Parts: sequence; C-alpha cells; structure tokens
Amino acid sequence: MRISTVRPTNPLTCERREPIIAEHYSPAVTATLYLGDRLDLLQEIPNEAAQLIVTSPPYNIGKQYENRLDFISYLRQQKDTLRECVRILSSEGSLCWQVGNHIARDGEIFPLDIFIYRICKKLGLTLRNRIIWCFEHGLHCRRRFSGRYETILWFTKSNNYVFNLDSVRVPQKYPGKKYFKGNKIGQYSCHPLGKNPGDVWSIPNVKHNHVEKTIHPCQFPVELVERLVLALTNPHDLVVDPYIGVGTSACAALLHGRRAAGADNLSKYLEIARERVTLAVEGQLRRRPLGRPIYQPGPRDRIAKRPPEWGDAVNPHPNLFA
Repeated sequence: MRISTVRPTNPLTCERREPIIAEHYSPAVTATLYLGDRLDLLQEIPNEAAQLIVTSPPYNIGKQYENRLDFISYLRQQKDTLRECVRILSSEGSLCWQVGNHIARDGEIFPLDIFIYRICKKLGLTLRNRIIWCFEHGLHCRRRFSGRYETILWFTKSNNYVFNLDSVRVPQKYPGKKYFKGNKIGQYSCHPLGKNPGDVWSIPNVKHNHVEKTIHPCQFPVELVERLVLALTNPHDLVVDPYIGVGTSACAALLHGRRAAGADNLSKYLEIARERVTLAVEGQLRRRPLGRPIYQPGPRDRIAKRPPEWGDAVNPHPNLFA
C-alpha cells in the first residue's frame, strides 16, 4: 500500500487552470460530461487512466432515469459496466460502488452490495472496506423498518494503492487522553491530526431542504464523495463516474484539484452538472461543508417540541428511550 501525505486543498485559495468542460474524453480536459451510454464514455478512456471510479448506479427500482429490468439482466448490465471500469482503473487505483437495496415487486429486499461484491471478486478486485453511509431521514416504511443506510464497497486493483488517511482524519473525541501504562505512559495516545473516520459515516442525505438539492431524485451529497476523493487520489488524478447524474462526483473532484469524467443519458441532468461543475471550480458551489457536525435541535426549538394536539398519546415502551 502506498500512503501519501497530501493535505486537502482549499478550493477557494488554491491555484487552478481555467476549467475545460468537454463532451468527449481527453487527458487535457478538466471535466468530461458525456451525453449517452456509460459504456460509450468508458470506451473512450484508455487503459489504467483513472485513479478513482466512484458512482451510485441505478438500483433497478423504476426511477425516472432507468428502465426496470428483470434482476438477472440488471446484474448483467452492472457486470458490463464494472468490467470496463476495471480496464480503465490504474493499478494503484480504487473503485467505490455506492448502492442500497433493490426492492422486488413483492416487497422483498435484495441488498445490492452482496451481488456487486461477487461480480467484483470475479473481476480480480480486492475489497478494502464495506463502508456504511447512514442518514436519519428518508422514506417512512409501514411494513418493515425504514431504510436509513446504504453501503459503499471500496475495492482496489492491487495491494499497492493510494490511501491518504491524514487528508480525511476527523476530530478526536478525547484528544487529551494519555497512555496509563507501558513504555508510553503519560504520553498522548491520540494522533495530533485526528482519528481515522472508521467505516460508518453519518452524513445527511440530499432531501428537499438540503442546500445541494436539484431535480435529481436520488442525488448523493458532495461530502460523501469528497472524503473518497481526498483519501484515494492525489491532485490532477482522474475521477470517473459512469452514472454521473447532476455531477456530484465531478464537483467533489474539481473542488480538490482533480479531473473528472462521467456520463448520463438525460441532457437535463448534464445541463445541471455543467452549471455545478463551473460553480465548483469558481468556488461558488452551494454545498454542505465537509465535516460539518449534524444539526441537533435544541430544547427551545419549536419544531422539536411535542404538539399539544397529540394529547395524552404516549409510547407504550418509554424505557426504550431512557
């Protein structure tokens, strides 16, 4: 494993080239936004040109941007995409596939990461982490517990991969903690730059009141991709998203001096992606800041108070929340 000590760049102060947004891939292009099938874009990219491939593919649940297929055909489609991704992935590169659940017509859940793992293993990739992305808000279910997490499968192509841990460390809970025994007794036990963020990431998802919300129905937050970009790439590396949607992954890449390429079948999404990419390079993109603590309402916030109209209704098991 190759560990670099590159620190995060400041998108508002670092020097940049003038952005070049193109419809077809070229090594000289800052951002490629391809209108069309993801395989057509991937075929334009040379072998081992990408340092990071990060995406959230369709879940085959009938969203407006996908044609619902039988499950076997859907997995075959994913395999075709992943095979091309492995071809363009650098020997030191990473592939991050962010997925949730496919929900069958009878309501049965199919955890997509299980099926994607099998495909990637057959393609020769090695799983480094199964990252849990958890969030508090979303669709409320009536016949099962509401889904509040998705997974990111982080694969590498070899054992010699880029991992910039120092770039993504988070604040320590107890920075003043010291060793109480052994050769280091009395010394601080924490890393001065912060701790490893671990494999459970609490990041708000993009819902109606989120600062990043666009017309896309399943948009993931910039912060989620930023952490992967900072940890798994270096400046000027290429980040590829086969299902780029409204350009979140490209924004995360360009905010930190990387290049980006991605495809989408819908021009209305790519038009938004072009606007967001331009704003990202100019330092004007509206987004939730990387590392901001999740908001917790205070006792005086009206929205957090119990409505008097609810009367005497109480939870039958109050000890669950003691």
